[in-house]
Amino acid sequence: MKIAVYCSSREGLAPQYVESAQALGAWIGEHGHTLVYGGVKSGLMHTVAQATHDAGGTVVGVVPERFTHRTDPVVDQVIGCHDLGDRKTIMMDHADAFVVLPGGLGTIDEWISTLSQLIVNDGDQRSIVVVNTGGLYDHQLAQLTATAHSPFARGKHIDMSIAVNTIEELYVELEKISENYEK
Repeated sequence: MKIAVYCSSREGLAPQYVESAQALGAWIGEHGHTLVYGGVKSGLMHTVAQATHDAGGTVVGVVPERFTHRTDPVVDQVIGCHDLGDRKTIMMDHADAFVVLPGGLGTIDEWISTLSQLIVNDGDQRSIVVVNTGGLYDHQLAQLTATAHSPFARGKHIDMSIAVNTIEELYVELEKISENYEK
């Protein structure tokens, strides 16, 4: 199974964020899955990739032209692209499931873009698991729920993101996704 991970490229984050990224990468590698991510050696992006690589998993990096000089050396396969918009599309096309770790505006953009794409492709059953460490995404999740119940929502599943608060809860959701993927 190919798992796209959206997360921060910031350095120097608190241990709770780094540990979650390391744990996710280790799980991906130990279970023989493939990581699909932004492909640069920076922040949580590198942390999850390094952990996946160290645990024997395959690492696919989708790298925009302007960031090729920052390509992560742990990447097994580099997919080049024009810009960040292309990167999102390619990551969505290459993933069977999605995980949103803590991150900033770019991470939120990737999450919402993926959610929008899954809704537009009615019947697309791929899952998005949001790791809501310390309540970071409480407001975004509440907004999605409010929008889903508003007269403005055409899609039935705007609030379909699966929110978890701990890495252990993430493992449970990934196991369920993995079981369904294998069927």
